[in-house]
Amino acid sequence: MIERYPRTVPYRLSRRGSGAGPGLAAAVWGAVFAVPSFVWATGRTFGARTTVSPSLVELARDRVTWFVAVLWVTGFLKLLGALLGIGLTRRRGPGLSRLMVFCGGGAAVLLVWHGGLFVLDGVLVETGALSAAPEIADLTLWYLCLWGPWFIAGGLAFGAATARYARHRDTPREVRRLGAAGALGALLLSLASAVTGIG
Repeated sequence: MIERYPRTVPYRLSRRGSGAGPGLAAAVWGAVFAVPSFVWATGRTFGARTTVSPSLVELARDRVTWFVAVLWVTGFLKLLGALLGIGLTRRRGPGLSRLMVFCGGGAAVLLVWHGGLFVLDGVLVETGALSAAPEIADLTLWYLCLWGPWFIAGGLAFGAATARYARHRDTPREVRRLGAAGALGALLLSLASAVTGIG
């Protein structure tokens, strides 16, 4: 007798389009966020003059070599983030799963931490607890209301996509531990950057 409905269906088929929202949101976030990096790398400062630190705008406008290189690299890293988001929408092989969960956990923590610092700094400046340098005083609200929430939104999308992927019954516990390791590594890197002022 032929079974009409097989008991076991591969994840990549059974879960097609199911619960892929967080991964797709992370992919869109990465792709959209890559656009300003590439635009500013060409020397155009559209959208940057009123929302980004004047010193950074000047570096982009003057086409300073090392800064232009940084913009191109960050643009491609954001596109890699978009690919990561797509990768987290469905089950992959064991090796690729480990890599994606590690990177997804790290991306989530880095982005939420970074955005959280922007929001915290903005709140402290706006309430008068801290004072901002005159050249960036007018930008505080942009970092508080735009850049901070934008980074946090991206981090939450990657976090939700990674958690959903790692929580699936076919994913070994080791993969979940790798996601936690990636998140911890990202947090330590951020803390080291904050303490040393590098990055």
